Amino acid sequence: MFFRTIALFLAIILFSFPTLGSTILVPMDAAQKDHLKSYGLAYWVLGKDIPVDWLLNYRGGSFAFQHAPLLENELIVRGISYKVISDAQYNSILTEINNPEANMDIMKLEKVPKIAVYSPKSKMPWDDAVTLVLTYAEIPYDVLYDEEILKADLPKYDWLHLHHEDFTGQYGKFYASYRHYPWYQEQQRELEESAARQGYKKVSEMKLAVVQKIKEFCAGGGFVFAMCSATDTYDIALAAEGVDIVEAMFDGDPADPQAQQKLNFDKTFAFKDFRISRNPMEYEYSNIDMQPQERPVTEANDYFQLFTFSAKWDPIPTMLTQNHEKTIKGFMGQTTAFRKSLVKPEVVVMGENKELGEIRYMHGTYARGTWTFYSGHDPEDYQHLVGEDPTDLALHPNSPGYRLILNNILFPAAKKKKQKT
Repeated sequence: MFFRTIALFLAIILFSFPTLGSTILVPMDAAQKDHLKSYGLAYWVLGKDIPVDWLLNYRGGSFAFQHAPLLENELIVRGISYKVISDAQYNSILTEINNPEANMDIMKLEKVPKIAVYSPKSKMPWDDAVTLVLTYAEIPYDVLYDEEILKADLPKYDWLHLHHEDFTGQYGKFYASYRHYPWYQEQQRELEESAARQGYKKVSEMKLAVVQKIKEFCAGGGFVFAMCSATDTYDIALAAEGVDIVEAMFDGDPADPQAQQKLNFDKTFAFKDFRISRNPMEYEYSNIDMQPQERPVTEANDYFQLFTFSAKWDPIPTMLTQNHEKTIKGFMGQTTAFRKSLVKPEVVVMGENKELGEIRYMHGTYARGTWTFYSGHDPEDYQHLVGEDPTDLALHPNSPGYRLILNNILFPAAKKKKQKT
């Protein structure tokens, strides 16, 4: 009995504590079987109070952390490619990265970012790429909507994703095609009731208040990420503060005929000099989004290029562009691509199609915080239509387009690692 107890005790020690002198390397180049779950694994390791090294530009942005049998077992369970290497081997990798001539660097991930997704609680007839990939990667998140934002729940979080959303109060500009559909009518009813509960006469007024709360969150050091229509409608709402840009079928009274002239582009994050769509029957908010007739491409030849940044001098855009591919398949959405001529000069462009004059992926700062805008709806569904089934990410575990989303998830966990002199 005594020897059996000792054996059990030794087994527990062996399983729970790191193996001396070894590191787990999770490669993120073409050798990786499941890139998306690798991000979830890094998040899970951080949750165990174990720091993770993010090796920028080393084998596609690999992860490394101290070896422990518990961690290795989790990698096996999740089907993630990895390698156990000695401390000497890892030190050799660090030496290679620290070479001043190498465009590589090390980011120490030290905290688990607390994640919120801004999304309606009721089911909508479309999915959301961020919630799909968070679920697939097994990264936990909380869902917030207008009421939670307005009662100041945002400061509890580090990172906020803006779901496919219309912040202008025009119900997605779906009026022409879907106003007789039950889901559209239910959405309008729920939003009007929510606005009334919060003390607003119009949904557009409530959405503006939400936009301003999100802006305060960013100013205080928060990380904001948005896709598709949550990008341009966010800035349109900011520019239109105090101006009625919403027609009568949406809020009961006509829009201000001088609305365009009254827009204030100094208030926006990313866009300038845009023209809003005054036609309520048009499925567009403004000329920020590149129109289909301006995009002479098809699914077969629609691509954009990621920029390469200096890892040692520009660590933020370097983190946000980590990938095993530099050419990314394009994908459509209500906001498919940003017109380059309408993007403010201080914005950091991270992915674009130069030939078409369109930006697909960009980043900026506001006060102490940062924001990232990513155009399109679903990186693995070229033209995702209302009512279609969600994408099965088990069929796309190495999606370069989805990796860009997950780079943003880990970004708030990063702290620049001090190099030895």
